Amino acid sequence: MIGVDVGGTFTDVVSITDGRVEVTKVPSSRRDPAGSVVEGARRLGVDRSTVFNHASTMGLNAVLERRLPKVGLLTTDGFRDVLDRGSVHRPLSAQTDPSWRRSFGDAARPLVPRYLRRGIVERTTADGGTLIELDEEQARHEIAVLGRCGVDGVAICLLNAYVDDRHELRLRELVREVLGDGVEVSISSATSPLAKEYERASTTVIDVVMKLLFTDYAGRLHSELGGLGFGGQLNFADCAANLLPWEEALDRPFRILFAGPAAGTVSSGHLGAAIGRRDILCADVGGTSTDVSIIVDGAPFVQNTFEIEHDLIINALSTEVSSVGAGGGSLVTVSSSGGILVGPGSAGAEPGPACYGRGGTQPTVTDAALLIGILDPAGFAGGEFELDVEASRRAFEALESPVPFAERVRTAYRLAVAHMAEEILNVAVRHGVDIRDFSLMSYGAAGGMLLPSALELLPLREVVVPPHPGLFSAIGLLSADQVYYEAESAYVVFGPESAAGVDEVYRGMEQRLRERLGPVAEGLPVRRSFDGRLVGQSWETPFVQIPEGAVTAESIGAVVGAFHDAYEARNGNRFDAFPVEGVTYRVEIVVPSQKVDYTPAPAAEPFPAVPEGTSTLRHLLDEPVEVEWFTRSALTVGATVTGPAVIREELSTTFVAVGQTAVVGRSGELVITRSAS
Repeated sequence: MIGVDVGGTFTDVVSITDGRVEVTKVPSSRRDPAGSVVEGARRLGVDRSTVFNHASTMGLNAVLERRLPKVGLLTTDGFRDVLDRGSVHRPLSAQTDPSWRRSFGDAARPLVPRYLRRGIVERTTADGGTLIELDEEQARHEIAVLGRCGVDGVAICLLNAYVDDRHELRLRELVREVLGDGVEVSISSATSPLAKEYERASTTVIDVVMKLLFTDYAGRLHSELGGLGFGGQLNFADCAANLLPWEEALDRPFRILFAGPAAGTVSSGHLGAAIGRRDILCADVGGTSTDVSIIVDGAPFVQNTFEIEHDLIINALSTEVSSVGAGGGSLVTVSSSGGILVGPGSAGAEPGPACYGRGGTQPTVTDAALLIGILDPAGFAGGEFELDVEASRRAFEALESPVPFAERVRTAYRLAVAHMAEEILNVAVRHGVDIRDFSLMSYGAAGGMLLPSALELLPLREVVVPPHPGLFSAIGLLSADQVYYEAESAYVVFGPESAAGVDEVYRGMEQRLRERLGPVAEGLPVRRSFDGRLVGQSWETPFVQIPEGAVTAESIGAVVGAFHDAYEARNGNRFDAFPVEGVTYRVEIVVPSQKVDYTPAPAAEPFPAVPEGTSTLRHLLDEPVEVEWFTRSALTVGATVTGPAVIREELSTTFVAVGQTAVVGRSGELVITRSAS
């Protein structure tokens, strides 16, 4: 099995063969993203693999940076400004700011400029009736305008098309007739047949963009992997880290916009189950940001939508992830008063931190860790290149600040940890959990270097650094299942009189799903859920599980009760007297996949680990301190390391701070706690 997580800085590749784990990192290339993946696959012998699971942030980064192909939008006449309007929701910080504008609006960086959004004369009513027939002659004229503007793709989102898709289907045919088959087309009724026109429109636009970005990429990847001798199944991961065969993923590629953070959460849950941890805060510390998610009683929080930017909403199942701009590559800068700041800016992969020797001159958190002595300049990234200590020193010395040099370095490190700790606490508070009951799963290449120090700021139970933390998200791709689903929307108040209609919706979706999957679905159960709300609310409680059996006038009460239980679990309140309205209905089939095996080693009593050498820790404490360092691969179950100490491995470093103890667990994990003293 091979798992690949394509990030903005590095492409992480993991291979597992007969229980043996091999890993490699390849610098990501914006000009040739498939080349980095193929090179990593070649290094690890993809010809021996039967499964190749892929996740990428390529699409997400393209949207964030607006490196987008030219696409047009066809929508109901009078509604072409729906993309500019958004959901009319402002962030709290902008409530009283008259100059605030959406990042994707016409006054900023629109996904589709206004001249490429064309209104089509037609109108379908909310109950599926036809108020105005499609004006085909006018539609041809507007499509021809898009053709003269040179669009590469067209998104079609008509009002109420989730109820009746006839006009969208005909418009797609007209686009083919006028512009030819070389233009990609996405229609909302096939892409995201759900209520709420803005979210449906933004999702459809992202879908056609992703088709243009990924179709050639995926085809080339499949071809070149085959050229290396790979004849197995190529899967792409979606935003909840569910796996899809690559052809299936390209049918609705908005679902694969990003998957790395979700894969890390899945990986945390899988390892957590193996080591007996069911309540986990997950923190993926990369170069630019730290992505935080939560697992409660073994299950991650999955949402029915997510935001790329504020109010830029996508209708995709996604693991709930919160990010903060603090990572190994976060820039260290100076405030107007001369104080030290960290983030949210990042040095990225190019030029990278000053110590990389690639032209970077600004100091970063990685430079601070190098000057402190946590990082080994000769052993970074598996020894692929040596870090330049003097370049880091010059970068910190160049800061125009009255703060002394040692204090600059110490503050940079501690501020990065504080930013991460604050976001971890925010996630715990938002979900109403007691952080003292939770383990912090620390991964990403910089996770072990920074997050154990968060134990000094947060009353966490412990910090767990998993095996191969720098590639833990890629390992998560080898811990996921294939998940297929169907969804559709209809506003229905649940009661005995509506039970038969609801049951018919579920039976229809299940039949279509089983027909789509064919023999692979035989014998597999269907999971049913719905997104519902109390009548009068404008937002939904997602993924309310439907009890087994038909939905009947007698059983609809159990469905309503399941909603109130889910609502109370998420929000802490319960309103049994309010009627419940269903909005979106969902069926899914899980096809189990081969997974990483965390077979525990025999238990052993804790014993002091034998160090391999010593190094000097500078700037972090009042005086330089001599610390022991260890090689992680040499530590066996029960080995105990008392801080301050450094544990090195090929692609990551773990820093055990003063007053902390690290013990090697039975699955190779490092469990770091505060020392009893």
